[in-house]
Amino acid sequence: MRIRLLRPREFAQRLRSAAGVEPEAVEEYLDSHTAEWEALAAADPHDAADILEELGAEAAADLLAELDPTPAAGILDEIRPLLGAELLEDLPPDRSSELIEAMDADMAADLIGELDSKDRETLLANLDPDIAHELLALLQHAPDSAGGLMTTDVAILQIGITAGEAIERLRQLHDQIDDLSYVYVVDHQRHLMGVVSFRDLVFARPGVGLDETMAHRPVAVRPETDREEVAELAQRYGLFGLPVVDRSGVLIGMVAHEAVVDSVQAEASEDFAAAMGAGPEETVFTPVLRAVSMRLPWMVVNLAMAVVVALVIERQTDVIDDIGPILAALMPVVALIGGNAGAQSLAVVIRSLAIDRVAPSRVGQVLVHQVAIGLINSIPIGILAAVVGMAFGGSLLFGVTMGTATVANLTIGTLAGTGIPLFLRRIGLDPALASNIFLTLVTDVVGFGGFLAVATLMLR
Repeated sequence: MRIRLLRPREFAQRLRSAAGVEPEAVEEYLDSHTAEWEALAAADPHDAADILEELGAEAAADLLAELDPTPAAGILDEIRPLLGAELLEDLPPDRSSELIEAMDADMAADLIGELDSKDRETLLANLDPDIAHELLALLQHAPDSAGGLMTTDVAILQIGITAGEAIERLRQLHDQIDDLSYVYVVDHQRHLMGVVSFRDLVFARPGVGLDETMAHRPVAVRPETDREEVAELAQRYGLFGLPVVDRSGVLIGMVAHEAVVDSVQAEASEDFAAAMGAGPEETVFTPVLRAVSMRLPWMVVNLAMAVVVALVIERQTDVIDDIGPILAALMPVVALIGGNAGAQSLAVVIRSLAIDRVAPSRVGQVLVHQVAIGLINSIPIGILAAVVGMAFGGSLLFGVTMGTATVANLTIGTLAGTGIPLFLRRIGLDPALASNIFLTLVTDVVGFGGFLAVATLMLR
């Protein structure tokens, strides 16, 4: 593999692209160009992590072992936790402990959480006791909670000092804490008193008290707060981070902006996967048997629902025998239109539920609003469908049949797409939970069965 002399950023991007196509060649190149690999890892750990993710776990572990602890830890901060756990398992125990101690605590906890219990206990036993205690505290929180997202590396100032003293203190903290966008003010028992932005401190007069500069009673969350609520609060108030406090109001960490963005993306992808009947936690790298166990139950449910649709069609065999070819051609059209309309409403409602925009008291209003949209859309689509029916069936009556069935299925599909996630929430389930599978059942039953029923009434 040949790579001509490039600027560091271009070099990293070229290697990352090549790793997806020729992983063996990239591995060989990096093995023989150690200095370039070390420079890349130190300058751009994110791209270095992307490159390692394209290589095999064994090759990635070998390249990681060649690096000093700081750049190696930086790469592990950026890499997928599941792959990071595999790399730790391939490294000597002392090396694994060294890298964990050099990582950000929140990232290290995510990575350790992917290890099996035996490997986790072994690794924690080899760590510095203070670091091990901090990681154990983070591991107690659910991954999709504020506690699971937070970092304990927080800029903290004591109440009672001046703005000038605060700036001097932050100069000392600069080498220890990366995120100084928000500085939290606490009392001597570490109770959260306020928050001040770095910008406000810089422009404040040096002798002004910190309590005059800070914002009192800042928005805060508890460790058990779900990540959906964390993201909604951050969006509502335009925050780059949220403090995390315990029951007594003691500051224990902060959910940084990057973690909020990652959580929103993760929640969206989980909702999409759940709506389609895949495992909410499944990724393209999930072990085969685990992925099968998450998908298979919904495939069985899907088959059962398909049988229901088949039974509905089987009940209408008489009309199919009379006008079979034309009905067989047009039935899927009616079902597809209804399914598409339902999917549109489903997407809107699930998104609104995800950001907590649908209060229980407004469910009726949401249903009426979405059904009104479906009814209005069904009129022009029904007319066009009637034209299609006339073209295929050769008569006005066939066109009316096609148009009527389309109007009915589009309206009912919109109602189902709205009602299914609202009903699932009402009974305490995830609104995205296989909603698309249930929607497909409704629109197929109404699309196929309804069309045949209308055809029976009008064409026989």
